[in-house]
Amino acid sequence: MQQLIRGRILDFHADPAETEDNHRYLEDGAILIENGRIVAVDDYAALAKPGLAEIDHRPNLILPGFIDPHIHFPQVQVIGSWGAQLLDWLNTYTFPEESRFADEGHATRMAGLFLDQLTMHGTTSAVAFCSVHATSAEALFSAAEARDMAMIAGKVMMDRNAIPEVQDTPQQGYDDSKRLLEKWHGRGRQRYAITPRFAITSSPEQMEATGALVGEFPDCAIQTHMSENLDEIEFTLSLYPKARDYLDIYETYGLLSDKLLLGHCIHLRDREIARMAETGSRAVFCPTSNLFLGSGLFDEAGLRKAGIVSGIATDVGGGTSYSMLQTLNEGYKILQLRDQKLHPLTAFHWATRGNALALGMEDEIGTLAPGSAADLVVLDVNATSTMALRAERAETLAEELFILQIMGDDRAVAQTYVAGKPMKAVA
Repeated sequence: MQQLIRGRILDFHADPAETEDNHRYLEDGAILIENGRIVAVDDYAALAKPGLAEIDHRPNLILPGFIDPHIHFPQVQVIGSWGAQLLDWLNTYTFPEESRFADEGHATRMAGLFLDQLTMHGTTSAVAFCSVHATSAEALFSAAEARDMAMIAGKVMMDRNAIPEVQDTPQQGYDDSKRLLEKWHGRGRQRYAITPRFAITSSPEQMEATGALVGEFPDCAIQTHMSENLDEIEFTLSLYPKARDYLDIYETYGLLSDKLLLGHCIHLRDREIARMAETGSRAVFCPTSNLFLGSGLFDEAGLRKAGIVSGIATDVGGGTSYSMLQTLNEGYKILQLRDQKLHPLTAFHWATRGNALALGMEDEIGTLAPGSAADLVVLDVNATSTMALRAERAETLAEELFILQIMGDDRAVAQTYVAGKPMKAVA
């Protein structure tokens, strides 16, 4: 069955930071959807026909759904936990919380609530860290499959420097990951991410097991953390004294490629930057988390100049909001402190097609190209009285986008569609 989604349409075919010809905007446009896929996008008059089901979102703006390439599913109930820097925050809040995900009932309940939060905030796909327990990954994949929602996720592998309740062993980490991977990777819209949490919590033996998985399943994403915090870097290098630098640990075990998503990448050395560029390894900017934990300021322009592809993500629960709008807001401010500018068109490209490019999934998500999944976000610049008052003076599309970026949150998300189905209850 076909349906038509009508509104003001915006999507990107190139990066606004690289070229002036970068987006498509239709003042009265429509998206024709069939079986959860986009059939066509054009002016409304060109697509409308008698008897075709229509949903009219005018005057709101319709974009591809947001993509969050770094988020922690088991941290939904420790988001906004007070203070401390990274390592203290993990030991005080995160690891005890993640231990609860050994319970299947708890993991199942949290998976549904987690996906509710994503779609409430306009996010239609995510790359998620689960807990060390296979039950957590099973719960998340099952919940995402039930919604036909594209999810890239994996159970974390971690065998040291954490409480016993959130540790596995090198063999268990390998076995659980392989079993989950073989069940879920490529099943419908689900994909598996091989997930060594970070070098601090993985022994050399576990990193060897991780490298073996990567060698066996080269089409899987790999997600981990790197160079978020200066104390973290110092501790990591004390555990791997033969490593030239932090990246060299992951390189030693064969993880570097365009499938590797490295969360944070704030305090990078010149050699690390060069090797990331050479191997296509991705950096993921997590602005609200970096500010909340006092980690440092991401160098977007420097990494771009070096040829590194970067994503931008919430990093809930170190990150303080599920909203990609608020993530772009804080990203703008961090880059201001770096004397770098984040234009609103560049920002919205980053949260949609840009993140899809970082994941190698631009043929499936992140654009409104025919054949892509009908994952959409509908944005209302008049969502609050404060925004509406400011919007009275907006004269261009870029100004409207900037209002949404700086002042918007879940209230600005009028509707979210996953595979053509509305996810938000409308009052």
